[in-house]
Amino acid sequence: MAGLMQRASMVIKAKFSKLLDRAEDPAETLDYSYEKQLELLQNVKRGIADVVTSKKRLQLQSTQLEQGIVKLESQAREAVAQNREDLARAALERKSAVQSQLQGLDQQVAQLEAQQEKLVASEKQLSAKIEAFRGQKEVIKAQYSAAEAQVRIGEAATGIGEQMADTGLAIQRAKDKTDEMQARASAMDELIESGTLEDFTTDKTQLDRELEALSSKSQVDSDLARLKAEVGAGEPQKELEQ
Repeated sequence: MAGLMQRASMVIKAKFSKLLDRAEDPAETLDYSYEKQLELLQNVKRGIADVVTSKKRLQLQSTQLEQGIVKLESQAREAVAQNREDLARAALERKSAVQSQLQGLDQQVAQLEAQQEKLVASEKQLSAKIEAFRGQKEVIKAQYSAAEAQVRIGEAATGIGEQMADTGLAIQRAKDKTDEMQARASAMDELIESGTLEDFTTDKTQLDRELEALSSKSQVDSDLARLKAEVGAGEPQKELEQ
């Protein structure tokens, strides 16, 4: 049972694949692939923009922290000048914490810059590949169109194409109907002439046609006898003249 189901599955897949091959247009497939590659390129560019945006945001925070460090340094210096060691110590501790935070931001900015460089390099490579694919795509489409036109011309010239085959069948059917109609017309003439069928397009009866035939035969016999007599009378005269 499992073997039978496997064979049935293979048959269905084969037929479905054949239907897909018939419906598939290489030009449309290539254009679709090109569009998908362009979408991928746009995603990469958006990724680069997002990374740059994040990096700029961190750089702005770093600038603010650097300004805070300078301010805390100034405050600590002023506290020392006023003999407020406690305030100076608090300012310096705050400064140390801000410096640690600034170092973390600098590391994140460096990571984003490295990621940005990789994405830019990938974007350039992908752009080059897509441009090469675009040129190759147009060449393949042109070759396919030329081959398709050549096949159609060959089918039309040899009559093996579907449209030409339909035309050939139509011509053959027309010929067969014409032969049949000509044979039928000939048979009708023969039957009317023999008297089997009566011609209703004329007021002559079968007896009229038979009498006309006898009259015509009698006329022919009379003319033949006259010619014979004339020819026979002319031969003695010709002998005398000689």
